[in-house]
Amino acid sequence: MSASPVPATSPALVGPVPPDRPWVWLAAGWLDLMALPHIGFLYGAAVVAAGWLLTGLLLSAGVAWAVLPATAGFFLVAPLIGAGLYEASRRREAGEPVSFLLCLGGFRRNGAQLALMGAALLLLHLFWVRIAGLLFAVFFGLGFSPAIEMLPMALLRSDQLLPFLIVGTGFGFALACVAFAMSVVAIPMIVDRDISVVEAIVTSFRVTLLNWRAMALWAGLIVVFTAMALVPFFLGLALVLPLVGHATWHAYRDLVR
Repeated sequence: MSASPVPATSPALVGPVPPDRPWVWLAAGWLDLMALPHIGFLYGAAVVAAGWLLTGLLLSAGVAWAVLPATAGFFLVAPLIGAGLYEASRRREAGEPVSFLLCLGGFRRNGAQLALMGAALLLLHLFWVRIAGLLFAVFFGLGFSPAIEMLPMALLRSDQLLPFLIVGTGFGFALACVAFAMSVVAIPMIVDRDISVVEAIVTSFRVTLLNWRAMALWAGLIVVFTAMALVPFFLGLALVLPLVGHATWHAYRDLVR
């Protein structure tokens, strides 16, 4: 039986940290991963398998264009996926037993609020996929549907590729910034404390605004690591996801009192 979240008796205190603090979080996350490799790598392998399944479904449905926005949308929902890893780090820090099944308790300990947070991130993801589809139709036209093996060359030959990438990247960046600011400490906070999703999101925005330099570095590191992990057909996520997940817990513990 999993423990109850810590009751929130007063508003969370948000503290400043040095701009280079994310490196400390990564180092602490690495120690967690090395101490609990059976948790982290199993978790990462499950996400890799899910990525393969999603890609296969999109390709079989004949919507190859959706693979890229769906992959980019991973940045929006990944903080929620990491709830089990936050629970693993919390248990290790508290000296409690750690197992894969116990770590799944991170999704249940404040389940209603975590579900609301997931719904908010899912809406952002769906909005991004819809925007990407509309932009693709606007720039390339509804009749643009080459075979999957011809799609890369067809895109490269199109004069619309560059403006499509510029506009699409702009929209994606804006949504990613919103998702990052609202969830950077909100989800580990919901796992750890008995608070509402609104309180957690407000605290997350406060953290981001107060420590914008450190948060910019942290976001940049997450994007670079995740992008590199996605290149070899998602295989790198088996390492990057648990590392960043454990590090996110330490970021939360460092930033919120």
